[in-house]
Amino acid sequence: MRAAARVVAEADRSGATRLTVLRGESPLLLRRTGPHRPAVTVHLVGGAAGPLRGDDLRLEIEVGPGADLEIRSVAATLLLPGRPAPPSRLHIKASVEGSLRWLPEPTIAAAGCDHHAITEVEVAEGGALLWRDDLVCGRHHEPSGAVRADTTIRYAGRTLYRHRLTVGPDAPGWSGAAVLGQARATGSVILAGTDLPDPYRPAETAAVMPLAGPGVLATVVGADIREVRAALDPLCTPQPAATAAA
Repeated sequence: MRAAARVVAEADRSGATRLTVLRGESPLLLRRTGPHRPAVTVHLVGGAAGPLRGDDLRLEIEVGPGADLEIRSVAATLLLPGRPAPPSRLHIKASVEGSLRWLPEPTIAAAGCDHHAITEVEVAEGGALLWRDDLVCGRHHEPSGAVRADTTIRYAGRTLYRHRLTVGPDAPGWSGAAVLGQARATGSVILAGTDLPDPYRPAETAAVMPLAGPGVLATVVGADIREVRAALDPLCTPQPAATAAA
């Protein structure tokens, strides 16, 4: 299966965000689910099972100056084995001049899957990004499938973050102490821009570190996705503005 989806968010004269392009093909269906202020929310809706081996999926995201877009998903993404075929592939390209929050539900690597995820994000100077990825290695009481995730985030033309995570039967050492150890779930949050949250005290299995530029990386491993969420959710929840003293 081949499918493509594209969303373009722009700010209108009043400062509200509007979607000038919103189109997708199954299984990458896009639906606007929130108001125009303060941000437009779009949900990814899986219109078919998968990705399965052989699927080639592409998602393009464009956020113009002054626009504020949040993208979520209605359910976890389940990577499935399917017929003998090349690895399934999801290529995400994003261009951000305004503000983008990418907050999908976790990806689950079912036994026998073979998947390659490629993420490329370009953030313009003055733009803001929150990018979250959570991965669960196998369903309950089953081994992990094969996943390779390549992520590159650039800010103002310079590489801010580049990372590859490989798990599964064809990834030597992935379950060793240098990668996931005994953990079955992992997650990361990358924040880029000048308006970053204050550092917080992470869980013992988490690390928060500044990037070489206006950015912060938080990464965590856990026995299950609940531990990952407990550590990362505070970074993804907007903090209320401080109340002025009377």
